[in-house]
Amino acid sequence: MRDKKDNATFDLPGFEPAAPLEPEAKRPPPPRARRPSLKQEQMLLLEPTDTTGLPIWVRDDNLDLTGLPIWKRD
Repeated sequence: MRDKKDNATFDLPGFEPAAPLEPEAKRPPPPRARRPSLKQEQMLLLEPTDTTGLPIWVRDDNLDLTGLPIWKRD
């Protein structure tokens, strides 16, 4: 590169400054392919549920309050 104040500097052949590159015209991005959304459907549960969607508590005589089986003596 030539210094502006150096009058004795000369350009060597083959080291000319590169021509300014013309920027390519920007193309808009291609439209995105839309994926079909899955339709939601209401599932029917086998057990009745309360308003929160949890199964309703049903008392079983073979289970204690924690849900563990009751051991019966014969």
